[in-house]
Parts: sequence; structure tokens; C-alpha cells
Amino acid sequence: MDVLDWTLFERANMIASLMMYARPELEAAHRRYWMLIRDELAAVGMDSPLELSQNASAFVVWEDPDLVLSQTCGMPYRLRLKDKVTLVGTPDYGLPDCAAGYYRSPFVVRANDPRTDLRDFKDATFAFNQPHSQSGYAAPYAHARGKGVWFDKLIQTGSHNISAACVADGRAEIAALDGMTWRLIMQYEPFAKQLRVLEWTAPTPGLPLITSSRNDPDKVFTAVQNAITRMDPADKAALHLKSLVKISKADYLAVPNPPEIKS
Repeated sequence: MDVLDWTLFERANMIASLMMYARPELEAAHRRYWMLIRDELAAVGMDSPLELSQNASAFVVWEDPDLVLSQTCGMPYRLRLKDKVTLVGTPDYGLPDCAAGYYRSPFVVRANDPRTDLRDFKDATFAFNQPHSQSGYAAPYAHARGKGVWFDKLIQTGSHNISAACVADGRAEIAALDGMTWRLIMQYEPFAKQLRVLEWTAPTPGLPLITSSRNDPDKVFTAVQNAITRMDPADKAALHLKSLVKISKADYLAVPNPPEIKS
């Protein structure tokens, strides 16, 4: 009877994903970025999967004990992942009016909507991607409640892109988006011309890279930072990557959570 090589089995079950800002237009750039990260991980003695699992369910990836690298959102990290994974670092996308590694959420409305203040949208239909989204739900909730309002009608869409499209085509009147996703929507989506930014939320820590608690996060940080340094300038520009920064666990956990959505 043949003896199983459990090392090969374990390697085959490793997983990695960079799905948070994935788009068809960026697929090749993400693939080349991952190849550089794999090279750098090997240089610090870490194995990694050949391919990214870009279409895998987010929590399946994030909670996999063999996770090598993925990018999550601040709210899922606070609510569910903080004791299951280890923070690696936070990519800095050079977003305006934000500290390195931070981001904001724009409230977007139709370009021809005459309303000029968020409080004017109290009776409007608000589109959001997920109830566990920092940029799509938690940050806009804190911003709106700070003005003494919230929305009477909510539509859960499943993605920022769909939320924006819902506003553009009239299924909703207002949505809040990840600031980096909004940048990509303006770059690639024709319907972006039908939208305008009404207001911005306050900045919060951006989408962190995470790894399994079994792994050394400093090694992974070094690998990713070196990969960013080595990237082709065109790929770096396409992914809007500037660098990788350290934002503490305490800073992520200090961000308030909104109440649960009642069905």
C-alpha cells in the first residue's frame, strides 16, 4: 500500500483570494500581483497555492484554517474573524482625504436628483450591499444617525456595483459605497455618469489583508510589501496600490457596529 504524502495534501488545500476589488478588467493584473506575492512568500519559506480562489464564498475563504492570504472588510473582522485570523497589513490605495490605509464611503444619488442634504432622503430607498459591510452599511449608518436620520426603506443588493446600478436605474434613490469601489465604478461603468456624490462618511481603517493564525504575519507582510515594490508600474496603477501599512487590531475593533437589520 502506498504511503500518502500528507505534505502535498496540505499544500493542495491551501487557499488565497484577493476578491474584494476584483473586476474582469483587473483579472490579469491581480494574477500577476499574486505571482509576485507567491515568489516573495517562497523567499521567506512559505508555501502558497498556485491560483487565487477569486470566486469562492468570502467566509469560506476567510475562515479556512489553511488560509495563506485574503482581504476582508473591517466589520466582518470585528464581528466574526478577529479571533480566527491574524492581521497582516492594510493596502494603501491613496484615497483622497484619508490617512494611509484608510477609506471613506460616498453616498451616491442620481445626478439629476435635486436634493442636496442627506436628511432630505429620510423617506428614500437606500441600497446597500451587505449588512456586515463597513463601507456599505456600518459607516453610512453612523454618518446618518449622526444627522438624526436613517432610511425607511432598505434594499440589500449583494454588491456595491449593484447598489450603484440600482440608484442609476431608479430601483433605489441613494446608496453608500466603498470609496475604492466607487473609484473603479467611475473608471469602468458607463452608468457612473448618471450618479453624483451627495456626502462622504468619516474615514475608517480600510480592508485589511489577513492570514491563518498558524502563519507568521510579519513574513506575509514582508512578502506582500516586496511584491508591491516589484510590481510593473502599469499593474500597480491599475490596482491603485501604493504600499502596505500596519493598522492595529485595536483600531479596527474601535469602530462601532450598527444594530442588526430586522427582517
